Amino acid sequence: MISDVISNIIDRQPDMTIVGDVIDPIKLLFAIRETSVDVVIVTPLKVNGEPKICKHLLAEHPYLKIIVLMAEGEAAFLYESGAQKRQIYDPSEDSIVSTIRESVKE
Repeated sequence: MISDVISNIIDRQPDMTIVGDVIDPIKLLFAIRETSVDVVIVTPLKVNGEPKICKHLLAEHPYLKIIVLMAEGEAAFLYESGAQKRQIYDPSEDSIVSTIRESVKE
């Protein structure tokens, strides 16, 4: 499962911490309210356009950065407040980690 791969990548970073792993989108909304996070990684099973959870999260938490990784790992996107969406053209381990670090600096 791609979320396990991402968890392993994040766990190896000395400056990053995983504060939770939630499968249900509704539980994710509540979990974000209860924790202090900068970045959320979403791995939807299927996507036709922007995952609906992104709109809800950014409306409630405009500071949040959301990285969406497609289930097959072939594509990734960074969502930010103001309906900004950037494609991560190389969704490799190094690219995902650097995107997380850069998005937190902004």
